Amino acid sequence: MHNKVTFITGSAKRIGAYTAQYLHNLGSNIVIHCNQSRLEAETLCKTLNQIRPKSAKLVQGDLSDISSIQRIGQQAIDSFGKLDVLINNASSFYPTPIGSITEKDWYSLVGSNMQGPLFLSQYVSQVLAKNNGTIINMVDIHAAKPLKDHTLYCMAKSALVTMTQSLALELAPNVRVNAVAPGAILWPEQSINQAEKEEIMRQIPAARLGEIEDIAQAIQYLISATYVSGQILAVDGGRSISSYTKG
Repeated sequence: MHNKVTFITGSAKRIGAYTAQYLHNLGSNIVIHCNQSRLEAETLCKTLNQIRPKSAKLVQGDLSDISSIQRIGQQAIDSFGKLDVLINNASSFYPTPIGSITEKDWYSLVGSNMQGPLFLSQYVSQVLAKNNGTIINMVDIHAAKPLKDHTLYCMAKSALVTMTQSLALELAPNVRVNAVAPGAILWPEQSINQAEKEEIMRQIPAARLGEIEDIAQAIQYLISATYVSGQILAVDGGRSISSYTKG
């Protein structure tokens, strides 16, 4: 990771922030992105620069707004003058039961989970190609088996899976494109009750939640695995297999 530049969308908090710190510790320069979480992003950027001066930069913008993509992408490229890795991590997640779906929900969920990654990947693809770079998309095990009351979110993540495989063909051989599909790593920021947590735990053969480090390690592998492209790596303790067998 030494001398590489990694741009991680939605990296102010949670998995994105941990991944930024993890890859920074391995020697990568980091472009942090946020939309609304400016304070957390600035704090992370300051922390990384205290560890290694001038090794982290910050870009802010709404990836659901197509008109902002070019500015966000160009600022990311200009931060260090090149780009080696794009991690499309930014994601909105909340339920949208049929009968309640609005245009605002479409804008938020499809915009952040599919539309933003597509247009951002398109914008930076030529720069990535110059460095034999890679794109890693954060999908979801529910892209394959939808989660009740989350139709829009699951649709968007399913489209992101297809996009991953399609761009792996279209951008080859100079850019590899893969995805990580997390299972239960962190409980959602929206509260869920104890019964729901227990039901999820029953579906996981590993019988525990995953760790944020599990996701960061999977991302590191896909960055370094130069003969791997078009793949969806499930990091879920076996839950996706269990879900299919239980029906």
